[in-house]
Amino acid sequence: MKRRILLVDDEVAVLLTLKAVLEISGFDVDTAASAREGKHKLRAHEYHMVITDMRMESDEAGAEVITAARTASYHPAVALLTAFPVSEEDWQSMGADKMLVKPMHTRILLEQIEKLLASHEAKLSIWSQPAPVAKKPAAKKVAAKRATPKPVAKKSVPAKRPVKKAGARAKKK
Repeated sequence: MKRRILLVDDEVAVLLTLKAVLEISGFDVDTAASAREGKHKLRAHEYHMVITDMRMESDEAGAEVITAARTASYHPAVALLTAFPVSEEDWQSMGADKMLVKPMHTRILLEQIEKLLASHEAKLSIWSQPAPVAKKPAAKKVAAKRATPKPVAKKSVPAKRPVKKAGARAKKK
């Protein structure tokens, strides 16, 4: 199954170039030319990854796409694509998993996308695994423990004195 990527960028040249590079590399790619279109596609389809430009119709457009991706029930990996790098703290606080700075060499871009997808898939598999359950002893061991009688400690009983009858005393006197 091909992994699906949504590219969101208002520059048509960037969209077409990245789409071609990713499709040649085996990805199924959808594109959106605005944050509004990207958010609509996120609701209509499922993606393994979203790559969005930061500044499109507004300076916050990329953050809006990231927020929409983070609220999607299928939890895609999210990369912020920008020509204007921001601090790691800023792009992480937006909710992105990775920042990709354009222009970028194709080989490096593909390596970073593959790494991000692999780490994100590993994180998702950890989330989907049930919590470990404490092991219970085997039924045979429990039954054997119940069937084995515990040794009873013997109590020391003081020796009994013979009891004299009251009538016997009266006769002696």
